[in-house]
Amino acid sequence: MDGLAKEADLIEDALLTIAWDVDDVLNDLMRLWLEHAWRPANPDCSVRYEDLNENPPNNIIGVKLEEYLTSLDSFRLSGIYDDMKPVEEIKDWFLVNGNKYRHIALTAVPIAAAPLSARWVFNNFGPWIRTFHFVPSSREQERIPEYDKDKGEYLKWLGKVDVLIDDNETNIRAARTAGVRGILVPRPWNGCNNTLSESLAILGKEL
Repeated sequence: MDGLAKEADLIEDALLTIAWDVDDVLNDLMRLWLEHAWRPANPDCSVRYEDLNENPPNNIIGVKLEEYLTSLDSFRLSGIYDDMKPVEEIKDWFLVNGNKYRHIALTAVPIAAAPLSARWVFNNFGPWIRTFHFVPSSREQERIPEYDKDKGEYLKWLGKVDVLIDDNETNIRAARTAGVRGILVPRPWNGCNNTLSESLAILGKEL
């Protein structure tokens, strides 16, 4: 039995580790915030999700950054966030391929929203994602220690991740400086020319 256990451990340790961004990768936070929070509260706003070619999108919706962040944070702290469905295609990918890799969550959220984000991850991806990590998003009213300025520095410190999947091109570049491969998920605000299926297929073809 000891020999079999050791062999199983070696197989498990050979699995690549994927770090998944949470909001706008595993879920559709920005789309749902726009459709269920911002536009109902601002009926004169005609901006569509497809129009959000910048993130943060405060200039597109015509407000200051702090007003946008306050609205987004309120949405995060609402029951709607808890009830969000995972991106169906990504959930289907996990059902078929999740056991081929190790998985962690690595997100950037304000401290107040981190417990809700973690709960959402484990409620929806708990069979595969076993740990939750976050780099706090700064807020004017908060004064907290800064351990890492971005996900790249965090990944370098952690030293366990092989691949980062994210919707933010800056995070992908930062990950690469830490020796971590990056896969960009297509969203209106980034330069990804792949479909979501094509981005996910990279995991099986090139890694």
